Amino acid sequence: MCMKELIRTTDPTLISFVTALLKAEDIVCFDLDVHMSTLEGSIGILPRRITVADRHLFRARAILKDNEIELPERS
Repeated sequence: MCMKELIRTTDPTLISFVTALLKAEDIVCFDLDVHMSTLEGSIGILPRRITVADRHLFRARAILKDNEIELPERS
């Protein structure tokens, strides 16, 4: 299964909100860099990432957009 990055942020409340939104829609997501954030002392320097399966990326982006969460520019 190929995972794609959905969002990257240093805001822990945004991570929780995005995770709750996705789980409510039965989209499995993974919170990456949790331990790196803890190692740096939880001062918010290192961003955490939320990833979803490639097949859920379009739906996940739509959910975030509907909830007025800014998405990073796609390259």
